[in-house]
Amino acid sequence: QVQLVESGGGSVQAGQSLRLSCVASGRIFGINAMGWYRQAPGKQRELVAVITSTTNYADSVKGRFTISRDNAKNTVYLQMNSLKPEDTAVYYCNADVKPTAWSIRNYWGQGTQVTVSS
Repeated sequence: QVQLVESGGGSVQAGQSLRLSCVASGRIFGINAMGWYRQAPGKQRELVAVITSTTNYADSVKGRFTISRDNAKNTVYLQMNSLKPEDTAVYYCNADVKPTAWSIRNYWGQGTQVTVSS
């Protein structure tokens, strides 16, 4: 019914940039919070950034990553600059979606791999 699809992942060298996109599709009345999480091998999934009317970032990415959204396109972006090897992880899109005006559900994307080489 509702699907989140990420794109933009890939392999880059340290210091380079990457821009991730996540598009929500399906039955969507509205979307509240949207965010990005990441999970490195052997580690728990962690919050990278979230956006509602404000933004919040993990300390490890502050000053380097920027989250933004285009409500008309049901899309959230993550601009990642000055990438470091420690940023290597599978990045997941997450959103609180309202399929109807009276309900809300949390959804996850399938993930997109980001690999940063030194």
